Amino acid sequence: MDKDLFERGLATRKATLGEEYVRENLETADEFSRPFQEALTAWAWGFGWSDDTIDPKTRSMMNLTMLAGLGKVDEFEIHCRGALTNGVSKNEIRSILHIIGIYCGMPQALQCFRAARKVLTEEGLL
Repeated sequence: MDKDLFERGLATRKATLGEEYVRENLETADEFSRPFQEALTAWAWGFGWSDDTIDPKTRSMMNLTMLAGLGKVDEFEIHCRGALTNGVSKNEIRSILHIIGIYCGMPQALQCFRAARKVLTEEGLL
């Protein structure tokens, strides 16, 4: 594994999802899941998210729509929190959810609205 890519990814992952969340994921990884966590950190966060061609806010907005389209509501919730960290506003999240409803279907948008509401409430924005 490229150590530099991992370190860049680790910094980006912590900056977006929070140091505690990332630390918990890595510390609880065992010999079965650790290689995946390390590859995820290097590849997704080091290679994908650390590329500065697209700013973190836009990348978060794109990520929310893709996760919703794939029906990955648990990951949507995690990345909704990360989107707020990356500067996505409550109103922008609502607009993203409207587009999700149009292109991915109303049931999917409703699930994502529930996840977003939970995050926004926990963050004191609702």
